Amino acid sequence: MSDFQKSFSESTSSIKFDEKYIDNSVQPHDIGVADQWAVKTVDDPCVGNLATPVNSGYFTKAFINNLPFYREGISPNFRGLETGAAFGYLLYGPFTMTGPLRNSEFALTVGLLAAIGAVHIMTALLVLYNAPGKAPNVQPSDATVNNPPKDLFTRAGWADFTSGFWLGGCGGAVFAWLLVGTLHLDTLMPIIKNIWTVG
Repeated sequence: MSDFQKSFSESTSSIKFDEKYIDNSVQPHDIGVADQWAVKTVDDPCVGNLATPVNSGYFTKAFINNLPFYREGISPNFRGLETGAAFGYLLYGPFTMTGPLRNSEFALTVGLLAAIGAVHIMTALLVLYNAPGKAPNVQPSDATVNNPPKDLFTRAGWADFTSGFWLGGCGGAVFAWLLVGTLHLDTLMPIIKNIWTVG
């Protein structure tokens, strides 16, 4: 220890700061920045689910809890219908624009059939999830989702979700097909299709 450190540690007089450096707006009972950004356990520390600024932040919680899977007050069938419509609508574009028949006159129809085929595969996976002996696992409440839908994680609820997903997925793909087929996209479609063309 240097002489300076020794003299400083042996000093009994309290350190006085200039008044302009003291923030009187902060009180001892205020929540500090460290406490706001601290990582805490949610419920059971053995589970390993931690409340972090990312998964328990306001924006994240508002976004996740407004998704159709977690939104309160809607039936499992409508949850599946809304989720499937989004999937079917979004799957249509990549299959149409990047498919092997993208430069033919059948590109729109092939994209529709491919999107509906993908929806059928995802529906089969949802059916298989509900097929084993026990009912689907009920998600416990955590730092992001306070009230997971209890009616969804039953055999009947998951079957309703699956049927809604199939109907919404096929309907979303057909809606995207109708939009692309009826709007005047003749000038835009060749440009987009030729982005992925080699040579």
